[in-house]
Amino acid sequence: RSKERGGRWERRTFKIVLSYSGTAFAGWQKQPGFLTVQSVLEKQLGRFVDGKRASNLEKQGKIKEALVSVAGRTDKGVHACGQVCSFYTWMRECKEEDVKSAVNSAMPTILRAVSASEVNRDFHPIFSAKWRRYIYIFPLRSRDEIDVSKVATLLRGLEGHSLSYAIFARDTKIARSSGPATVCTLYHARAALAKLPVPNEENVMVVELVADRFLRKMVRVLVSTAIKEAFAGANDDALVALMEETDRRASAPPAPAHGLCLAEVGYGNSQARDCLLRHCQHIVKNTKV
Repeated sequence: RSKERGGRWERRTFKIVLSYSGTAFAGWQKQPGFLTVQSVLEKQLGRFVDGKRASNLEKQGKIKEALVSVAGRTDKGVHACGQVCSFYTWMRECKEEDVKSAVNSAMPTILRAVSASEVNRDFHPIFSAKWRRYIYIFPLRSRDEIDVSKVATLLRGLEGHSLSYAIFARDTKIARSSGPATVCTLYHARAALAKLPVPNEENVMVVELVADRFLRKMVRVLVSTAIKEAFAGANDDALVALMEETDRRASAPPAPAHGLCLAEVGYGNSQARDCLLRHCQHIVKNTKV
């Protein structure tokens, strides 16, 4: 039908890579009465809504808003420097720079479009994604005694395995036979000691996780549980052993949201090779803060 209509009726899909400060928003998902990333984007991209949808919205007395899909809905306080979303339009005159400009004109200090590109109409931020990369930055104080090398060893034991992460998830059913699938494959899981380039050079532990998918709050629970197990002097396979638990009290509460950042989403044949902590094992060896 689109070919018969031709021209401006051919649907076009745009992929947008986003960066935003999570502390400014009540999460990604649109919620009445709250400032969210989705609500800002759909309003800004509403200028590209036309055709039947625009007509229907006008008849209902509603403002024109686009329909935006996203690779992963971040919670309140979670940041992003490589979030991916998409929307479609039938506007033939819509250009990539127009899309990028529309996003960047909204809240330039806390929400930015890193890039905007027209992609195949079959593209979907979730279903086309091959992997996601998250970075968690955990502050270290002088009174803390987190064995960073132990945390790194615990996390590295998860690499290359397809396991059920139900014990580390929140807001999902614990049972393996019901609810959303809980099996994830971690391709890369590391931790390292670092110093932030701020006054007094604050010590932090950086955790990097790359997987085919993540469950709700999985990264934050995994980070806090790894720290807890490191404090307890657990065996190197302690996180793997926890997979068999059915009571989530065996894992720790989620680490604070503001330490988490969605760094990158991979598509097509891309591989997560350029990991920040790829060669970190020698960096964290025998390191304790």
